Parts: sequence; structure tokens; C-alpha cells
Amino acid sequence: MFEEIRNSRIGKRVSRAMLALDAWINSSLYDSGQRARTVYADFSAYMDRFYVSGWRKLGVEAACEGLTLGLAGSVVMLALAIPAFNETSDEDWLKKQDLAVTFLDRYGQEVGRRGIKHDDSTPLSAFPDHLIKAVLATEDRRFYDHWGIDPIGTLRAVTVNARSSGVVQGGSSISQQLAKNLFLSNERTLERKVKEAFLAIWLEFRLTKPEILKLYLDRAYMGGGTFGVQAAAEFYFNKTVPEISLSEAAMLAGLFKAPTKFAPHINLPAARSRANDVLNNLVDAGFMTEGQVFMARKNPATPVDRRRELSPDWYLDWAFEEVKRLAASGKFGNDRVITVRTALDTNIQKRAETAIEDSLRLYGRQYRATQGAAVVMEPNGAVRAVVGGRDYGSSQFNRATDAARQPGSSFKPFVYLTAVMTGKFHRDTIVDGSSICIGNWCPSNYGGAGAGRLPMVVALQKSLNTVAVWLSVKIGEAYWPKGQSFHLARIAELGRKKIIENARTMGLTTPLIDTVSLPLGAGEVKMIEMASAYAVFANGGKRATAFAAVEVRSSHGDVIYRRDRERDYGEQIMPADKMAEMNNLMKEVVAGGTATVAKLDGVVAAGKTGTTNAYRDAWFDGFTGNYVCTIWFGNDDDTSMNNMTGGSLPARTWKEIMAYAHQGIELKNPFGVTDAPPKVAAAPPMAGGTGDLGRPQRPTTLSRQSAETLGRIETLFSTALPRKRAEAQPENPRRSAGLGGRVNID
Repeated sequence: MFEEIRNSRIGKRVSRAMLALDAWINSSLYDSGQRARTVYADFSAYMDRFYVSGWRKLGVEAACEGLTLGLAGSVVMLALAIPAFNETSDEDWLKKQDLAVTFLDRYGQEVGRRGIKHDDSTPLSAFPDHLIKAVLATEDRRFYDHWGIDPIGTLRAVTVNARSSGVVQGGSSISQQLAKNLFLSNERTLERKVKEAFLAIWLEFRLTKPEILKLYLDRAYMGGGTFGVQAAAEFYFNKTVPEISLSEAAMLAGLFKAPTKFAPHINLPAARSRANDVLNNLVDAGFMTEGQVFMARKNPATPVDRRRELSPDWYLDWAFEEVKRLAASGKFGNDRVITVRTALDTNIQKRAETAIEDSLRLYGRQYRATQGAAVVMEPNGAVRAVVGGRDYGSSQFNRATDAARQPGSSFKPFVYLTAVMTGKFHRDTIVDGSSICIGNWCPSNYGGAGAGRLPMVVALQKSLNTVAVWLSVKIGEAYWPKGQSFHLARIAELGRKKIIENARTMGLTTPLIDTVSLPLGAGEVKMIEMASAYAVFANGGKRATAFAAVEVRSSHGDVIYRRDRERDYGEQIMPADKMAEMNNLMKEVVAGGTATVAKLDGVVAAGKTGTTNAYRDAWFDGFTGNYVCTIWFGNDDDTSMNNMTGGSLPARTWKEIMAYAHQGIELKNPFGVTDAPPKVAAAPPMAGGTGDLGRPQRPTTLSRQSAETLGRIETLFSTALPRKRAEAQPENPRRSAGLGGRVNID
């Protein structure tokens, strides 16, 4: 059959066609190969013309490598630039700080301003020539010559500062500093510096040099709660910018790098020394002669005496961020010029700042600790004080509100609470403190101490790591599906999931990575959130989101916002009876556990110490029925301290602040604690006592009942007076009256 088809006419034609196709393919491949050889030969002959040897070859190879590295670097630069340019996604970026906010403390006294407090109505042409020269000579001498980043100026500043053993000239250009002021935070990180560089170049393409300089002079923080040269001139000298003399201009120009450190109302000798450096810069830069600055040296500037004025910058920075969020969410309608009465207690704020500084000054070298922070709030979340670091002038990064650090054992109350909520654990329940391993991870107790079976209250007092991990397993067992086979690692994971859920509910928002060491405080948290979470313990399970703004009024004096009118204010989020159980457990930590140093005379306190691996962080989170206070000590570079535990300097500093805060007020117990304290805390003796951490006496303040009474009187007047005036002046019925929100009613 096959032979018949092949010998047929059709078969023969198909065979010839196949042979022809095969021949064509072979011929085409052969011709293509010949042409390729010819092309390659021609190409080789052409490229031979460019053949180099010797030193020329080295140059060509270097150029090729440079091109390769340049392309790779361009890709990397693009990847780094994208996050920076995302900061400019807001088309209205020049008006990002269009709020004009006047801040009052809880008693109605003005404590500072933020937003467009800076007066940008003065044109750049009206600025004195010597003021502009002083700023440029100190901050950016080549401002009109560079393209946003000045490598030459940076190298010169590094050299001058090294010779002077201090910061005499700045390394960042004015464009870089403006980029930080407009778009970024003060956090000292490599990521921020990279963003700053790209944004500086972006600004140079978007704005002219005079526009950049004017924005910088209007937006830079100048100390004392002022932003911009005009506001600083009024605050420090009671003058407008055109009236500023050369000596005053030198003092103002010296504020840009360290506004608090060189603020003349705080440290006049340092301010004058810095002003003299600015005058030296004017001469060195060739902007002025020695003869022109001689009189300014001989007659240094004298600021207005504002030594009694307190500028709680840590608190105000955080409060301003809160106000901006509220404004962005539409809480204030279209109002942008507002007055905010905060929960700030200036006396506690000042005492907390002093306590952190004194602790570091006296013990910082011993413990190798360079930074500390504190948050004081009421059990309802109203923040009374924020200390974000040791020196606001040298670093405005707020460690109390922005830094995420490991809490160590101060996280354990969330573990114990979750165990208590299973209904299987109580104060005297016997728990297992012996060794436990999850996989190949076997935690140990502080100092390597062993423990057997003991009551849960004692385990918390001693802060036993093995018990916390053992409880995470027992929590998982309580929720483990019946009938499912036992699996220790998965059961522990389920227990940790429940712990994280409770911590989230109570106010911790930072990512808590689920690891086997989570019950020991391995996750990172923020201080302000830890204080809020502990406030939930103190108030019996009600939501206690940290807030500064108690009440906001418009420029006409109308109340446009109150925190206690928010839907989530005082919401019950955790079982009250379980909070009472936990508070009675945590009071024993202060009474006879790791935090005995924090014990207050006549005041019932509860809390928990925390110490992380290698002593990188030391915490004490504690509370009474009146206040919650969180203390942290550590180092910005995360280096280890010298054996500092949460029960040492943090607990001691906590006692110093809280002993002061509880003077002269009606004392309350933490929720569910039945111990009976005295009605009013007695003030510690003042007569030359030493070693008494509470000896500075707090000014007498209004009780809550008195404040509420005055608040009702304020409300009565604020409604009755406008009506009465409207009746007397019908021609102007819209005239506003009131007391301006200067009475504490929270």
C-alpha cells in the first residue's frame, strides 16, 4: 500500500517537493553562514581600527567599567528617589502648614504656637542685608552657586568644625534644611538624609533661589515656640525684621542649627558666643570686614527677658501633629486659625524634663546611658507631659512619641491579662516557673535564676521569663480546638495571637511580630502607646487613646471640637473585673517586686519594669488612680548600657516625677484596688532635705470639682454675654464674646 502511494503521480510530486525544500533549507543555512562570516570579518576589521594597547587600553577599560557602574548607580538612585518624591504627592505642598494654632495649657495659659505663627508677610527685599548675609555665611555660603547639595560647602564645614572642636558651620545646604522642614521629620536616619538630598534638588528645580531662601527664613524653627525670623525677632527682641541690628541678626542666625541650645532667653552666654561665631563667619566669608562687625562684637544683643516663660516643645510638636490630623479629618470645618486648650500641665512638664536631665547628668555616665524620655497622662488618655529626649535643641526627634523600642518585661502584663481572661488563672493560681523550650528556643530568667511552682502574683513580682512563656502556652491550650492533636509550637503561637489581639485592643499599633520571644517583650512599641495601654489598666478597661487637644475654639471664640464628645471617648474595651485583678497583681510589683524603688509614700501605685537583651532599653510603666507615667532610658544608636534595669534609674525617675505630680491633689486608687490612701497627698519637706526625690513643691492647683464648677460658669457666661450684648447692640448681632476657653473643665 505504501509502495503504491509512493510510486503514484501524487507521491512522486510530494517527494520532489520535500527534496526541494530540504535543498532550499540547506542552501539557505549555508548562505547565511557565509554572510555571517563575511559580516563578522568586516566588523572585526572595522573594530580593529579602535584597538588600543598600553595605557590607552587601561583608560578604555576604566571608562567601560565606569559606564557600567554609572548605569547601576542610576538604577539605585532612582529607587532611592522614588520614596522622596512621594513626599511631594500633595499638590498643595506649600500650604501643608496652613494651620495657625495657639496652644493653651489645661489652665488656659498660652504656652506656645505652631503652624503659620511665622509671619511671612515681610518680603525678602525688606530683610536687612546684614541679616541675610549672616544666615548665608553661617548656613550656606555657596547658596546661589550650588544646585541643592553643596559638596564643597559640606567639606569646608567638616574641616572648620574639626578644627574648632564644635559645630561652627552647618553641613547641610539651605535647600536641604528647607526640604526637611517642609516634608520630613527630625528623625536622624540615613533614609531621611537620602530623602532630604533628593527633595533639595527637586526644590531647586521648582523654585527660584529667592523663593527658597524666603521659605527657609519663614519656616525654620527658632526656639521659644517660634517659627521663622519674623516671629523670632518679635519674641526675642520685640522688633520687626527690618528693625533688627547686626548684633541681633547674628544672634538670630545662630539659632538655625540648635534653636533651644542657643535660645537667648534660656542661655544668654551661649547665645552670645554663638553670635560671635556668626560674626566670624561674616568676616571669613568676605561678606563684611572686621571693622564693620566691631561694634556688634563690642555691644552684643540683649533679648527681652523671657526666662520665666516655658516652651514645652516636645509636647507642642506632638500636639500639633494631632491637631493636623484632626483638621485633615474635617473636625474643624474650614477653620484654620484656632486656639487649642490642651491637657498639658506645665508644672509636671517642667518637673519631668528636669527629672530626665538630672538622672542622666548624675547617673548617665555610670550606666552609659545618653537618652531618656517620659510620658505622663491621666487614666482617660489626657497627656499631661511629654519629654522626648534630653535636649530639644540638639535633637528634635521625639523618642516618647516616634521611637519604637523593645519594652522587655513591661510587656508581660498583656500576657498575664490574656491568661486571666481565660478564667483559669487568678492571683494565687500556681504556675510553672521551670525550664520550658519551644523548638530549640529555651528562655532563661534574669541572672539565670531557676524557679519551680509558685503563685502567679509572685511570678509577676519576680518577672520570671519562663512563666510568661509557659502562660502563652496555657493561653493557647484554652483556645485550642477540642479533639485536635497536641502541638506545642502551634499552641504557643495561638496563645501569642491572643496576646497580640489584647495588646492591639488596648492601644499598641506598632507591628508586633509574632516570634517565640514575644511574651518577653521582643516586639517594638512606642512609649506614648505603652502609656495609653497602661491607662486602660488604671481606668478599669476603658479606651485611653493618648490626646493633647481637650477643646478647640475658632478665631471667633466658638467651641468647634471637644475630645469628650468623640464617639470612642471612655468606651469600655476590656472587662472591668479582669482589669481589677491585674491591677491588684501589678501593685505587688511596686510593693515588693522589681519596682520597689518606685514606691510612693501614701499613694498606691502599680506597674511593671522592663529590661531588654544586653541592657539596650530600660523601662518602667506605672500608674496610680490619678496618673500614668512611662519612663525609658537608653541610647539612640541602640548600644548597650551598663547593667541598667527597669527597676533602677527608670523606677527612681518615675518616683521623682510622680511624687511631685501627686502633691496637693485628691488621691485615687488604681481601678479595683481597695487599699485606702490618705485623702490628699502631703507635700514632702522642703527644708534643706537631701535624697527626697519629691522635695520640689508643686503649686496648688484646682481640684477636678472646682474646675468643673468654673467650667459651668464659663459656659454660662459664654452663652449669656453674647446674648446680652446682642440685645444692647442690635446693629452688630454677630459680635463674639466669651472667656476664650481659659478654664480647665476636663
